[in-house]
Amino acid sequence: MDPFQEYQRLMTRRQMFGRGKNVLGGAALASLLGDAFTSQALASNISAQGPQFPPKAKRVIYLHMVGGPAQMDLFDHKPQMQAYYDKDLPESIRNGQRLTTMTSGQARFPIAPSKFKFSAAGQCGMMMNTELLPHLAGKADDICWMRSLHTEAINHEPAICAMQTGNQITGRPCLGSWASYGLGSMNSNLPTFVVLIATPTNREQEQAISSRLWSSGYLPGEHAGVSFRSKGDPILFINNPPGVPDSVRKRTLDGLNALNEINYQAVGDPEIQTRIKQYEMAFRMQASVPELTDIASEPDHIFKLYGEEAKKPGSFANSVLMARRLAERGVRFVQIYHNNWDHHSNVGGRMPSQCKDVDQPCAALIEDLKQRGMFEDTLIIWGGEFGRTIYSQGGLTKENYGRDHHPRCFSMWMAGGGAKGGTIYGETDDFSYNIVENPLHISDFHATVLHLLGFHFDRFSYKFQGLDSKLTGINHAKVVQQLLA
Repeated sequence: MDPFQEYQRLMTRRQMFGRGKNVLGGAALASLLGDAFTSQALASNISAQGPQFPPKAKRVIYLHMVGGPAQMDLFDHKPQMQAYYDKDLPESIRNGQRLTTMTSGQARFPIAPSKFKFSAAGQCGMMMNTELLPHLAGKADDICWMRSLHTEAINHEPAICAMQTGNQITGRPCLGSWASYGLGSMNSNLPTFVVLIATPTNREQEQAISSRLWSSGYLPGEHAGVSFRSKGDPILFINNPPGVPDSVRKRTLDGLNALNEINYQAVGDPEIQTRIKQYEMAFRMQASVPELTDIASEPDHIFKLYGEEAKKPGSFANSVLMARRLAERGVRFVQIYHNNWDHHSNVGGRMPSQCKDVDQPCAALIEDLKQRGMFEDTLIIWGGEFGRTIYSQGGLTKENYGRDHHPRCFSMWMAGGGAKGGTIYGETDDFSYNIVENPLHISDFHATVLHLLGFHFDRFSYKFQGLDSKLTGINHAKVVQQLLA
């Protein structure tokens, strides 16, 4: 039997009705709209669900600090620890909690107080590391500070996966893909979801970053993130080969699309439609991407705002400026990964360079979006996949110490897009080890972000393997109202 016939013969009743459910409605709408009902008009929104209620945030810029920033060195001030220097973490605080294999065999767990200067920032009085983050401290009242995040994952791979997709197991859609699926694009000439990987100044201990983190999982493939490169062509093969004009490339794509359409009619695989749309998007991007990535057109005051590093391709400052340009042109979700926050050693030597990378650009992004009238509907997220331990891994001096992974509490922040600026949410114990007030599970964080995007987290789902699959899974998530403006 022909493979296509075999595929059709094995199609289930549910698949048949699922694929045909919108045929009559679509035909009726097409007849009413006539020429206005074109593939170009629908190209950016063909499978978007639309918000379930008016969203506060139209777009997201997510700044992921890969490795897990040490909360007690940045945003979770613990002055009491100065008196505990080099004393062992009390067993009553650890209480038999899980450790990584990197420190579980240590004979001692010596307390390592932060060596950096903290002071109150803004009218909200946020106690933070103003020594290394002076620019960000100036925006304290615009920021929603969250100091009681927690997760079950204790190692990087499952922790990053859980932070991005809601599950430690790979193969699920990430937050950016859910945003794309829910809201669609505002610009048919650019992807809905773009990923940028910023190169840190210090590259002492970087973690692997792979495309599985911006996978669309079981959502249609068109909702996967598109990674832009910092050197050479932003996207491989986006430019025509030498001697091939646009007219020839267009005829080639038209021919490929015609063949793919024949294949789709015979097989019905929705990924074929994704391939067609991606070919069409790539052709349109040949005109839009060069203008987008030409940051030389930015005025001098913008480079003064973001810092001179913004002129350096691949730097964090350059990536954040590029994120603003993408958001300005209608990209729904921009994900930036900044590496080297895995501080198992040399916190004193590495933390200053890490903070210098992110401090001025983050504050500049808030100010830049405000000046353009975009801050109120652009949600900025900053954070890692877990926190760090108050005790030192390995040796300990007042100048240098290391910190192991710690999933039981960590800090993140949000700004704009409906997040309540000047809020300080959550509290940890004196050792920044356990949460004592307002615990915030990562599924609660995801539910809150979806709420800002206009979705009921428990009703925003996609049918997969007979289940209504959700970003928050089957956890008892909740929207944290105190974080909302």
